[in-house]
Amino acid sequence: MAVEAPTSAHELASFACWPERSRGRRFAEADAPTRSVFQRDRDRIIHSTAFRRLVYKTQVFLNHEGDLFRTRLTHSLEVAQLGRSVARTLGLNEDLVEAIALAHDLGHTPFGHAGQDALNASMKSARPEFAADDGQWGFEHNLQSLRVVDALEERYPAFDGLNLTFETREGILKHCSRANAERLLSSDHSGVAARFVHGGSPSLEAQLCNLADEIAYNAHDIDDGVRSGLLSIDQVAEVPLFARYRHQALAAHPQLQGRRLLFESIRLMLSDQVYDVIDTTRARIRASGVRSPDDVRALTAPLVAFSPDMKTESQVLKSFLLRNLYRHPQVMETTERAARVVSELFTLYLDQPQELPPGQGSGQSGARVVADYIAGMTDRFAIREHQRLSGTVLFP
Repeated sequence: MAVEAPTSAHELASFACWPERSRGRRFAEADAPTRSVFQRDRDRIIHSTAFRRLVYKTQVFLNHEGDLFRTRLTHSLEVAQLGRSVARTLGLNEDLVEAIALAHDLGHTPFGHAGQDALNASMKSARPEFAADDGQWGFEHNLQSLRVVDALEERYPAFDGLNLTFETREGILKHCSRANAERLLSSDHSGVAARFVHGGSPSLEAQLCNLADEIAYNAHDIDDGVRSGLLSIDQVAEVPLFARYRHQALAAHPQLQGRRLLFESIRLMLSDQVYDVIDTTRARIRASGVRSPDDVRALTAPLVAFSPDMKTESQVLKSFLLRNLYRHPQVMETTERAARVVSELFTLYLDQPQELPPGQGSGQSGARVVADYIAGMTDRFAIREHQRLSGTVLFP
């Protein structure tokens, strides 16, 4: 593919988010003398408690199932790497992309999507005396990530949260139900959730992180699936997208086999997907005529995208992973136990609020306090707490 030479990190396009033109923070602060506002956001995220916890939070396989499987932390680092590579070539703000990528999963529960689904169901079914008007809003991990950086981190004397810029917060809120967006808009006048109510798109940097997330997890879930023994290389080779790059790897290195063949096939696939996004996005930007981030936000469809063919092939790969890995009987058996841990912890803490840390969730309803606490847990802490409070051993 015809990919142009990378742009210098200092050569931002007009449609990129320039740090000196940021919409600012919720609480005014003096600028740092040596860092841009987006570099400062990134640094605050890296030093946060929630970021450190990601190392012990599930991606697909529970943390204790193997030392080399991806966690939320390593996944976030891979998203940041892919995002920065594309951002530099397109003239977007690398520091903002990195900040969004590193923060996008801060609100994820232990045990991945199984934990999120269990916590959402628990919130919606909480008894009225505990939920007040809060339970009906359920639990959304993207909204929780924003909640972490806006309210739950306790590091600074003058405000709760990390006081990040609007642009970073906009990118963190990747998805949000309309009901929750309307509720957020009523209390937060920065407009970070406006597009979910009034339409529009986020910045190109936020769009890029969204797609880099997909590229990263498709690739590393193949690797982890084969490493676990739940998938074979031959089985994955039935997927046209992977098969093409496996063929290329063998054409260049006929004796290649085993993990080296897997790694080279994945590397070629990642590279081609990155080039596809660069070429497709560059063409869409030219066709759209956008000249500023606000021009981008006014559009109803994203500009950062795969080509139609790559999008179709990527969707086939996602469907394959859903059928053969995420819904593999061994994974499902584990996630069912994990969901039980989260559901039972929720009930136990509501019934025994004295078991919560002192001062947890001041000013919030019982259900939201418990949801915040559980969402912040690592896999292994949730397992230990469940065993301590229930007397049941679900993960020997």
